[in-house]
Amino acid sequence: MAPYESDDNATAADVEELRSARRRKAARYVVPATVVGIAAATIGLVPALADSGDPDLPKISAQELIEKIAASDVQQLSGTVKITTDLGLPDLGGLESSLGSAAGPSGSGDGSSADPSTKLTELASGTHTLRVAADGEDRQKVSLLENAAEYSLIHNGKDVWGYDSKSNSVFHTTASESDGKQKEELPATPKDLAEEALKAADKTTSVTVDGSAQVAGRDAYRLVIKPKDEGSTVGQITVAVDSKTGLPLKFTLTPASGGSAVVDAGFTQVSFAKPAASTFDFTPPKGAKVEEGDAAKAPEHSERSEHPEGFGKGSAHEPGKGGPEGLNVIGDGWDSIATFDTGGQGVPSGSEVGGDVGGFLDSLGDKVSGKFGEGTVFKTRLINALITDDGKVYVGAVTKDALVKAADAAK
Repeated sequence: MAPYESDDNATAADVEELRSARRRKAARYVVPATVVGIAAATIGLVPALADSGDPDLPKISAQELIEKIAASDVQQLSGTVKITTDLGLPDLGGLESSLGSAAGPSGSGDGSSADPSTKLTELASGTHTLRVAADGEDRQKVSLLENAAEYSLIHNGKDVWGYDSKSNSVFHTTASESDGKQKEELPATPKDLAEEALKAADKTTSVTVDGSAQVAGRDAYRLVIKPKDEGSTVGQITVAVDSKTGLPLKFTLTPASGGSAVVDAGFTQVSFAKPAASTFDFTPPKGAKVEEGDAAKAPEHSERSEHPEGFGKGSAHEPGKGGPEGLNVIGDGWDSIATFDTGGQGVPSGSEVGGDVGGFLDSLGDKVSGKFGEGTVFKTRLINALITDDGKVYVGAVTKDALVKAADAAK
């Protein structure tokens, strides 16, 4: 039994406070991401006093640290974030060329490369550097730094701009005050990822404070989140929380299988001074093609963001909200599995497809069988998915055996 576990009587209230504070205050970061769903999980608070460490900070319980995150009201900041993602996907190699040829020439200047949705997959693997800035709820900017190019996403009032310097293309959309704030809240900063992991609370997880650390030159507490369920592929989540502001400075998710982190996102430099107003100014460069986006799509994104990628609990699992129609969830907590019926057939084998694409399918998939019949499990270091030959899908941050068991139980 964890220290002081019996003293934990405010779990639901603490999480509700965190949710309210998130809607009410916290600066909005316009950061594209695809890895959010892996952080959405159910949390049961298990307060434990912080161990002594370097830096030497006052003792604090997990409950108090959660409350500190909820009370954080950082409206202005600028800094650099480094994010590394390692899902264990194979090298695409020739597959990228094959898919690129099928899709047509890239960099054709049609403006699509500036659309934020085209940048989401870039954060799903490798190491990337982001420059971020925020000045309240109406002004944020994030820049994804590439070799000799840069992609920037700027929110300034009702205008949202995306600019890809490589193709000299611009994406522009506008949003109402009510829609715009949620539309551009695309979690990928340590704060956003931490709040996704703390959205709900139950007894499937322990949360403790494990010493202290220094991140971007600032003293921080280490909040450790561990699932109690044996079937989860998540080992633990570690969040470094700024000791003065309560802002999460670093988020690290390690898999149960061990090895390097699946997601490691943290500030390497941060300042809480007000950014210059010119930081958020943007005028399309001469010769750039401007694509106008559809702001009407914003509410749909907002519904999905409540429980990203279909994991977690709540209304996002209702048909038509946050996933395919007919989406259901089996179990709860870290062992929850989302399931739906595609109404089609299963995935063809690599030999049936042939070529680089077929080889890619074989490298990802394991053939399995059970009471449900036969199917293929597509695996990463964190998220696994079973697609049966009759078109049913089971997906979650759980082991292959857990997926097969769920499919068998559904028969």
